[in-house]
Amino acid sequence: MDGPAGPTPCKLRNGRNETQDDLTTPIERLCTNDTSNDSFQTNCQCEKIQSEVKIRSKRYGRGAVESGLTHECGVFGAIGTGEWPTQVDVAQVICLGLVALQHRGQESAGIVTSEGKSARTFNAHKGMGLINNIFNDEAMKKLKGNLGIGHTRYSTSAASEEVNCQPFVVHTAHGALAVAHNGELVNCSSLRKMVLGRGVGLSTHSDSELITQALCLNPPEGETNGPDWPARINNLMRLAPLSYSLVIMLKDKIYAVRDPYGNRPLCLGKILPLGSSFLMNGTAKNGVDDKAEGWVVSSESCGFLSIGARYVREVLPGEIVEMSRRGIRTVAIVERPADKQQAFCIFEYVYFARADSIFEGQMVYSARLQCGRMLARESPVDADIVSSVPESGTAAAHGYARQSGIPFMEVLCKNRYVGRTFIQPSTRLRQLGVAKKFGALSENVKGKRIVLIDDSIVRGNTIGPIIKLLRDAGAAEVHIRIASPPLKYPCYMGINIPTTEELIANKMDSYKLAEHVGADSLEYLSVEGLVSAVHYNMKTSPSDGLGGHCTACLTGEYPGGLPEDIDW
Repeated sequence: MDGPAGPTPCKLRNGRNETQDDLTTPIERLCTNDTSNDSFQTNCQCEKIQSEVKIRSKRYGRGAVESGLTHECGVFGAIGTGEWPTQVDVAQVICLGLVALQHRGQESAGIVTSEGKSARTFNAHKGMGLINNIFNDEAMKKLKGNLGIGHTRYSTSAASEEVNCQPFVVHTAHGALAVAHNGELVNCSSLRKMVLGRGVGLSTHSDSELITQALCLNPPEGETNGPDWPARINNLMRLAPLSYSLVIMLKDKIYAVRDPYGNRPLCLGKILPLGSSFLMNGTAKNGVDDKAEGWVVSSESCGFLSIGARYVREVLPGEIVEMSRRGIRTVAIVERPADKQQAFCIFEYVYFARADSIFEGQMVYSARLQCGRMLARESPVDADIVSSVPESGTAAAHGYARQSGIPFMEVLCKNRYVGRTFIQPSTRLRQLGVAKKFGALSENVKGKRIVLIDDSIVRGNTIGPIIKLLRDAGAAEVHIRIASPPLKYPCYMGINIPTTEELIANKMDSYKLAEHVGADSLEYLSVEGLVSAVHYNMKTSPSDGLGGHCTACLTGEYPGGLPEDIDW
């Protein structure tokens, strides 16, 4: 549609940055030029400065670039069913859900809630640090609501600053909109240019803010009676096929969204009345469910039992699930190209997910156990004991021990009060963390030939000091076995593997690396072995279009092709 002859003044204005005391101001930015008005698309004065806007490298300002293997974040949402106000303490449920997802990000977190009454007002609280330090009793009391979403973050798409804390909240002409995002947009540059070209301002380098603003765009087919949010989400998914899981909150609804390739995880759970049976294989129908007091959506299922919820199912690739006080229903499924399979990140099994989470009908622990079995078949060694680098290597070590017949014995004592070394953004802090994170159980180590199982090697900075620790404790031999293939390629879909030059597997083969880190031998699990182990107990099949996995960081085969901007 042609717009008016004169330029339309843009009414974009930046709102206050929310602080820990700013609990009732939901608006981070306000653009009253909602793009439901087609004339806004080409005549906003913002376009005059577009030629001056330099879209920087996609990884500009990222605090995580130096830290090695990291995951971006975890998302969580909850809604009470039936009459409101709900008996479910939504804010508390979300907080506990985020605690269960803390392993996915430790830099910042946020919760946004809605009482379902006003489209203009959300309650929000965000901050830097761990969940338990951000959400004190006073903050929780002010997060009243019948529905809400939460986010815990590690910075791979923007710097570690409070302005980048999620969920992002935008106030549109149709009311407030909150978005929490896990993943990374492969075509971020082109989408950013499009959004800026529509006159929408962006104040951060975060993909998540970009998604939030893109949802304010009018879908191509237009809208008649107000905003059609499923259509807007559908439009976003067609513009950006990879990679994300989203929870999107409106006044009285939550939309759970997973990209068409299913690259990032997302699952649904049902909050049951106290005293109900928590059978893990229970099923639920879409729509009204009298037995449910509420519904939850999460990056992982690991926290469901602790909040009185039962795992129901995964959100399907490309599925848009609407969650309301009446229950859940699928409103759309966006298909991927016919020649493409699902591309669920295989490193969720290897490293990122908690062992008690469920993906593709199997528990992560069982997949890791099978990885250890495959590793023992592929790379046997004469030894006295099998052990692990706790915690994520332990399941694979038990599998190796069972397959090889060599007894499992602990050789490392972990300091439970030191965070995961990979999650710290500074290399110096990460290396210092190794020294204070483990102690050696010298009585188990002295004079022993040890097979030490770890889940992965990224830069090779941490395994060397551990081997030295075991040798100093009297180990006769230390043989390293890695329960995943060598990492050789960067990831553009939410895992921070920044450059090929920084990956140790591109500098040294297993023999040279063993010498470099001081091991008697070092071997990896093969790509075929990893895929076979993951498929062993899986309940879905690649022949159904499900059950396919992204192995791009191992093979260089990217499910959606390389992004258009590779300068990062």
